[in-house]
Amino acid sequence: MARRAIALDPADAQAHVTLAAARLYSHGDYEGAAAEVEEALTLSPNLASAHGTLAQTLIFSGQPREGLVALERSIRLDPYNRMLPNRLNLLTMGLYFSRQYEAAAEAAKRAVRANPEYPLPYRWLAAALGQLGRTNEAKATLERAVEIAPATFGVYVRQRVPWHRPEDYAHMLEGLRKAGWRE
Repeated sequence: MARRAIALDPADAQAHVTLAAARLYSHGDYEGAAAEVEEALTLSPNLASAHGTLAQTLIFSGQPREGLVALERSIRLDPYNRMLPNRLNLLTMGLYFSRQYEAAAEAAKRAVRANPEYPLPYRWLAAALGQLGRTNEAKATLERAVEIAPATFGVYVRQRVPWHRPEDYAHMLEGLRKAGWRE
């Protein structure tokens, strides 16, 4: 659908963002996603969703520090975006992948406060706490992560999703194991 939208209007920046996200999440195509995001930003330099998708692409392609810069810009451009819980979860991941575990734990707690029923930040909070050696808090968070959405936890933990690099997936599992997770 995004390709069709671009064919109908090549200057539709949001269509390029949508195609970038599809490339990233369907196939882990970091280069293709980056190219589409760059086109979107050329067309609309202040499009918050483009900066958010750029952040995702950078964080998941092994450039978390650069991704955090793009993410900050996305949030600054649209601080009330309905996708803010996703952006806060992405902030957590960028900090976690940068091995800034204390900051990742704080970002995850902020995400949980913003939307306590959103399951994804709990996983990263548990992993960050595990890396910090805060075992009791990590175990409780891990239990909550599984309790709130067991199927979601399984999808993201029991197998690597296409947009996570193998080394980032292994890094996540390491933190979850330190939190008490047993496969």
